[in-house]
Amino acid sequence: MTATGSVTPGTYDPTMSDLQVDVVRSKRRKRTAQAYMSEGRLKVMVPFGLAPDEEARLVESLVARVDRKVSSRQVDLMQRARHLAMRYGLPEPATIEWSDRQTTRWGSCTPTEGTVRVSNRLATMPGWVLDSVLIHEMAHLEQPNHGPEFKALVGRYELSERAKGYLMAVGERRTT
Repeated sequence: MTATGSVTPGTYDPTMSDLQVDVVRSKRRKRTAQAYMSEGRLKVMVPFGLAPDEEARLVESLVARVDRKVSSRQVDLMQRARHLAMRYGLPEPATIEWSDRQTTRWGSCTPTEGTVRVSNRLATMPGWVLDSVLIHEMAHLEQPNHGPEFKALVGRYELSERAKGYLMAVGERRTT
């Protein structure tokens, strides 16, 4: 048996996302939750009988994950990286991609292969923050460590310190 309906008022704040959310409470579902897009709406499947605060937390988490995926599809990372590389005199990556597996880092780079990966958590953040992470990772293509030469490359971006502070604040918010 399942109960379908819009999100119960007071359990999930729909202003947190532009997605239309339907919560499906299933008696067959015991421990897992799932979200998928269907007919332009986000269907969130949760176990029946969850405490309202736990349900709200699950729904919020799944909506945020889908929001990041949708947002990341709208950004052409390679085009953005090329523009930044040209503007700030940095090497272009051979490949660059979003990663939904990076939960503790904002980005990573493999200089020997010229690959850059960027956490899709950045997809919903301001563009200047994403640019800062891209510049940081592209600087690793030239300087693999965080020495003075690397810092000089990253320092070419006028908003790098501001973005660093922004990411620190976001990181602290996630751990509290």
